[in-house]
Amino acid sequence: MISIKSPFEVANEIAKKAQEKRLKLNLSQQTLSEKSGVSYGTLKKFEQKGQISLESLLKIALALGEMDQFEHLFAKMDDKLPASLDELLDDHPRKRGRK
Repeated sequence: MISIKSPFEVANEIAKKAQEKRLKLNLSQQTLSEKSGVSYGTLKKFEQKGQISLESLLKIALALGEMDQFEHLFAKMDDKLPASLDELLDDHPRKRGRK
């Protein structure tokens, strides 16, 4: 699947969804900061600009009960058909990139 959204757009959408979830749970930024262990300033910057480290994002997701969403992020696609006969016969997963 090809996305036409930029990383900036996706980050802002994630921040908006996290903020919506926080408000749905009736949590203030300060309360979520304390529950997640993410500083108030970091949380505020995330909700305003979409900028955050992966570790802090995962802490927020855990505090909001959304950690399971990350388990499928780079899930193996078993239902994908092989693109070639070589791919069909090659059942060994790659251990390194080529480039």
